[in-house]
Amino acid sequence: MARPAKGSVVERDGTRDRTFALRFRAYGKREYMTLGAIGKKCALCGDPLTKDHAKQELEYVLADVRRGIWRPPVTETVETPAEVPTFHEFATAWLERMQSRGLGVRTIEYYRWALVLHLLPDFGSRRLDAITKQLVDAYATAKLQEGVLGAGSINKTITLLSQVLADALEYELVTGNVAAGRRRRLKAAKPRRPWIEPEQLMALLEAAEPILQKRGRPLLATLAGAGLRIGEALALRWRDVNLARGTLSVGQAKTAAGVRIVDLTPALREELTLWRDTSKHASPDDYVFPTLRGTEDNRQNVRQRLLLPAIEKANVKLADAGIETIGSVGLHGLRRTFASLRCAAGDDVAYTSAQIGHEDALFTLRTYTAAVKRRDRLTAGERAAFDRAVEWARMGTNDAEVTVESIVGAAPLEAETAS
Repeated sequence: MARPAKGSVVERDGTRDRTFALRFRAYGKREYMTLGAIGKKCALCGDPLTKDHAKQELEYVLADVRRGIWRPPVTETVETPAEVPTFHEFATAWLERMQSRGLGVRTIEYYRWALVLHLLPDFGSRRLDAITKQLVDAYATAKLQEGVLGAGSINKTITLLSQVLADALEYELVTGNVAAGRRRRLKAAKPRRPWIEPEQLMALLEAAEPILQKRGRPLLATLAGAGLRIGEALALRWRDVNLARGTLSVGQAKTAAGVRIVDLTPALREELTLWRDTSKHASPDDYVFPTLRGTEDNRQNVRQRLLLPAIEKANVKLADAGIETIGSVGLHGLRRTFASLRCAAGDDVAYTSAQIGHEDALFTLRTYTAAVKRRDRLTAGERAAFDRAVEWARMGTNDAEVTVESIVGAAPLEAETAS
């Protein structure tokens, strides 16, 4: 049989106040309840606390114990808010997450460059919730005055800041994304996206023939004739190229649409066949366009040792022929040349979009039909060179060149984003 409910009032003298508590037995256990300091509010009822009041509370508690209705008071657990990390701490973890998701090497390199050299010096030591719109605007202004980056590049770093803060918002570490929106961006001129014009292409390919141990022409031909990104072309192995069927496979790309089968034109098929027959590295696992040692080449080497010398040499021939010379253009410009040639050759826009690895056919249409629009404005010599490139790019199934109206209609031309 359980002991009868009984207890006592405990009175203690503290450094400032006298406090009261109840000590009693309930359901076979010892219990202790603090009521508070004398003159303050009682923890049980809220009335002013005196010794008589404490005795009265003891009687109430013991009566409830005897009736079996007393329950220990429930102590509310106050969650300690998570400490908000600094931008440096969060951005470091964010970059690691991006790497684990399999983003491209160049993308990760850009993220690291923008964070280390630009964003962290200004925001690194600040807590995420201490970054304000005013600080973002001040960063943009200071960067512009510094003169190292242009407005467009500064806007790209702010976009990265917005990406990081968007994740912080999802994790409920901040209440809003202060770097989002056009008002946080500087006014910047739209970048000019140059490419090799069709009438310039054949001179460029011919100029590239002896460069990089004769792999220069087949490499540039693959970029212009198959629409590959330079990273895709340099990662290509002979097992990915089916010359008998006339296709090549792109298994690694920056988007899902980029993983694709590309049809080889008869001319490009011949270029690759001749290259394989003369290459010292023609086994299935060998790279199609390797270094002398058979390792994977890099885009910087290709640009410096192939594209720039080939452009310089081709420009001499173009100038002699009265054709506009090639300006400042990167390897990506040949990818744009591919789509222009496909449009000029009369291929279906959806087919061209799939071949180049674009997710949006309308994007391909609006971006790459400039070559068709401008053909009628070319000189006779330029038009002959243009038609020669289109003939080189034909699949062998197009009977006639489509008109500007049938491809373009009234669709406005838009600048291309990096793809």
